[in-house]
Amino acid sequence: MKLFIFFALTFIFNFYSYASDLPNTPVPGGIATISIGQFSTAPLVKYKGKRVMTIQDNNNWYALVGIGLSESPGQKHLDVHIATTKNKIDFNIKNHKYESQYITLKTNKHVNLSKANLDRHYKEKARSRTALNNWQEIPLSTITLKSPTKGVISSPFGLRRFYNKQPRKPHSGIDIAAPTGTPIYAPLAGTVTEEGNFFFNGNVIFIDHGHGLITMYCHQDENLVKKGQKVKQGDLIGKVGSTGRVTGPHLHWGVSLNGNMVDPLLLTPELREKAHK
Repeated sequence: MKLFIFFALTFIFNFYSYASDLPNTPVPGGIATISIGQFSTAPLVKYKGKRVMTIQDNNNWYALVGIGLSESPGQKHLDVHIATTKNKIDFNIKNHKYESQYITLKTNKHVNLSKANLDRHYKEKARSRTALNNWQEIPLSTITLKSPTKGVISSPFGLRRFYNKQPRKPHSGIDIAAPTGTPIYAPLAGTVTEEGNFFFNGNVIFIDHGHGLITMYCHQDENLVKKGQKVKQGDLIGKVGSTGRVTGPHLHWGVSLNGNMVDPLLLTPELREKAHK
């Protein structure tokens, strides 16, 4: 399994470079770090109409753009607003092919949905979308995340998934396998903006860390925080479980930037190092 994870991640990390340790992985599911310039105030940056996180380093401003897994390669642009001026900055998204994964479920309940379950899913999907697209002007002292739990990365980011031989959306997070009841901790301070029991995600929590950085925690045995609750880095938020669409106990951990799911390892050095061992 470790060998599989290594090869699945090798390509994407060939793009990894540093501007004061900021990730630059301009591929679908990656993060593009784009230099904006030197300004006395923070520029307002948007990508496809959505606010983008900006960080100042050595008097220069950088935009951190989350790139969706369904994004097509090629030239794109940012809209940059500074005072009364508006500019466009071009950047390129490179192609990247993710591996495939075939998963066998005991039943088709989570593959071919009944009308009642489909209606439930659509309502929960709307709640998830609202949480993942939230924006809060919360100052961020760091974007480096801590690992939310102890375990083994059993399924990497971006896999093209097939459930009972039927194609479904790519894996938009990483799976960390661990025994039921293993503690889950907040990887960074933030506010719980959504939580509940969802059809696919089981017991799930969304935490808003500010400036478009959102994390989600799925399949928990138990949620230990409530909507509106503020958490600090390292606070206990839940326990690993096997609720929702699963084959065994694990944490599905997702990270979103400007509404796009990106590889959590890009912002989590301790897990990235383990994946390459």
